[in-house]
Amino acid sequence: MNEHLNSFYQKAREHNDIANDLFRKYDIKKGLRNEDGTGVRVGLTKIADVVGYKYVEEVKTDDIGKLYYRGIELRDIIHGRNYETICGYEETCFLLLFGYLPKKEELQEFCGYLRAHYELPDDFLESKFLHMPGKNLMNRLQQAVLALYDYDDAPDNISVENTLEQGLNILAKLPSIICYAYQSKMHRYNKESLVIHPAQEHLSIAENILYMLRKDHAFSDLEAKLLDMMLIVHADHGGGNNSTFTNVVISSTGTDFYSSMVGAIGSMKGPRHGGANLKVSGMMRAVIEEIGYCENDIEIKALIYRILHKQFYDYSGLVYGMGHAIYTLSDPRSEVLQEYIEKLAEKKGKVKEYEFYQRFEQCAKDVILDVKGVHVSSNVDFYSGFVYGMMGIPEDLFTPLFVMARTVGWLAHNIENKEYDGRIMRPATKYVGSVKQYVKMEDR
Repeated sequence: MNEHLNSFYQKAREHNDIANDLFRKYDIKKGLRNEDGTGVRVGLTKIADVVGYKYVEEVKTDDIGKLYYRGIELRDIIHGRNYETICGYEETCFLLLFGYLPKKEELQEFCGYLRAHYELPDDFLESKFLHMPGKNLMNRLQQAVLALYDYDDAPDNISVENTLEQGLNILAKLPSIICYAYQSKMHRYNKESLVIHPAQEHLSIAENILYMLRKDHAFSDLEAKLLDMMLIVHADHGGGNNSTFTNVVISSTGTDFYSSMVGAIGSMKGPRHGGANLKVSGMMRAVIEEIGYCENDIEIKALIYRILHKQFYDYSGLVYGMGHAIYTLSDPRSEVLQEYIEKLAEKKGKVKEYEFYQRFEQCAKDVILDVKGVHVSSNVDFYSGFVYGMMGIPEDLFTPLFVMARTVGWLAHNIENKEYDGRIMRPATKYVGSVKQYVKMEDR
């Protein structure tokens, strides 16, 4: 930092100090969180419910965390999928948007609509990706989604009908946007051969991602089913998660849907939200480099103690992938993933690695309980990067795939808020500075 910027920084820091006790004095919720860690309620929703505590409004949850999409528990959705066609994510999109599970004909109609909108505008690939590859894919996704505004005949029409049309169009095009953004980046900055596969209308969203991403466009049925499930478990997480809330806050101003989407993607990029799986991957890579696929719990726990005491990895004191702001019992997304990971690990020859992840998870639970006195479980980010890695999906795409999955949640909550609320979101803050008089320049 140069001399001038350092001086500016010191001034900014000096005059932005707010004592912690003032938050309690005025009952201000840091991070919109209550004292017990639960979120401050900022709205009503019928789309999704996140149940992470043993008793929630006197309803016992059997000591496990649960995630409901339109009142249907995530585990039931995953286990009830029709494997004749790999379109569980599309079925989940229909459920979240329209409130009920579709009949066969309705799902076919919905999938047909999405597939008819897979293709990008004629010059989009060349002008937005090949000529302008980005170093960071999340930023590139923002630019690409915002660019779709210019191809829309009514981009500023914020009616519910038009919002639905815009949202489905973005949803359908995201597999191509994500894959082309990655491929153009690797071609420009890593000098890799450029292989572009157009989206195929006969494939589902999960299948298309694998088809377009791979140079030989080959993938197994198991891989497609697992990616389909990954999209399902990330599709929504209630109206209070940061990116969904950001989407609704921006939309409440009356701005266009593209701007709301870009704001949500920016939120998702952060390592405390969608980028968390990257932190897990980095941590586990460092752990394995340090102790290998160790089978000695004492040695693993010793390393976890070092992480908690800011003596290893990024010195943050955080064991990434362990614990969740809401799921104090268990993360159902992590649990359903583990039911399927073992099959893929066997196929990919990664059983030893998966067993180490499981061992590390249990050791982390024990150490965190010992150090902090709290029970935690693994969250979805702990295993999601491992799953993507087994499928040969590069780390650059971990968070963009989260965007792909969560787009339908953003759209559903955006529509719901327009339908039932419609007011600009304008919370208040408490001023705790002093009142001063303006002093003329010559008197300062």
